[in-house]
Amino acid sequence: MDFSLTGEQREVRDWVRTFVRKEIMPLEPEVLRRERAGRPGLERAEIRELQLKAKESGFWGVLTPEEYGGMNLGAIMAALLEAELGRSFIQFRFGGAADNILFYANEEQRETYLKPTIAGEKISCFAITEPGAGSDARAIRAFAHQDGDDWVINGEKTFITGGNEADFTMVFAVTDKEKGANGGVTCFLADREMGWKSHPIDTMGEWGPAALTFDNVRVPSRNILGEVGRGFELAMRWIGQGRYLLPARAIGACERLVDMGIDYARTRTTFGQPIAERQAIQWMIADSAVEIEALRWLVLHAAWQVDQGMDSRQAQSMAKLYGGVKANEIVDRVLQIHGGMGYTRELPIERWYRELRLLRIYEGTDEIQRRTIARNLLKGHASISGVLG
Repeated sequence: MDFSLTGEQREVRDWVRTFVRKEIMPLEPEVLRRERAGRPGLERAEIRELQLKAKESGFWGVLTPEEYGGMNLGAIMAALLEAELGRSFIQFRFGGAADNILFYANEEQRETYLKPTIAGEKISCFAITEPGAGSDARAIRAFAHQDGDDWVINGEKTFITGGNEADFTMVFAVTDKEKGANGGVTCFLADREMGWKSHPIDTMGEWGPAALTFDNVRVPSRNILGEVGRGFELAMRWIGQGRYLLPARAIGACERLVDMGIDYARTRTTFGQPIAERQAIQWMIADSAVEIEALRWLVLHAAWQVDQGMDSRQAQSMAKLYGGVKANEIVDRVLQIHGGMGYTRELPIERWYRELRLLRIYEGTDEIQRRTIARNLLKGHASISGVLG
């Protein structure tokens, strides 16, 4: 076993770390000010400017195939870079990316949707979750019926990331009620101009999801992504594309938070001593360091399986579950170390507190991850010994 990074991996990681420190972190005070005034942290044009600045150094499309102008760096490298981006609460991502299922588009759809998305000219969103169909994606009720050469979609989607900003959506609707999820769900590429509406959902964090409504929205048959009735398979490919990247981002957040806790513990004095001398504080720091290290290897192990073409669903569920739980415990400890100051909005800890809470809910709740892990073990699809078994 070789746990070291290659020279190229270190070089790319260090470049991103520098980019985050010089270009993104200095924006945090202004982003906080805007968010507390009820405004978006960064405008679309500002994000685009940062992405183009990174592109000047060749940083474009981390996981995008080279034939589309991407870097195609692989899962391990993507996890390392996501951890670096996680060092700031600003939700920045490099440009040149597109949802993995868009690569299943036909030639006409690639010209209309895939390539403009990679170029940053269009924004997409993935719409499967509904008020009554969250973790149970098979329970979707949005329905589409054929009318001539068009399909007419009716229904509602909720908690859609990027839904307020999207130019088009990949929306999943039932097209055959008799077949249900297996053969009865179709994915449509629906432009906003076709008539669907989005409404912001107010949350405790700055995630900013949307509710999407479809009221007799007509979509031409040429906008079917994949095949009629095969949409659920595409949805599962999207959901399983990179669950390891969510806890990867939490690694960077936790590292920076614990560094903040260490710095404060060294300078905050009570009863004549820095609180860093108190065993209670030392144990908080020690436990957090162990958990960050464990999370790092869970994430990298899952990413390694992806790069090897292995079935990584069990490893990704483990990383997602552990990352969500431990990130929330760590930010809570860091807030506790800071005491009353941690609870104020003068420091960004409360911002991270709200941000990291989402990790235990979206793209599969803790409970769903536990169900998946246990079911795989009980049915013999996975071994408690992991890849060494």
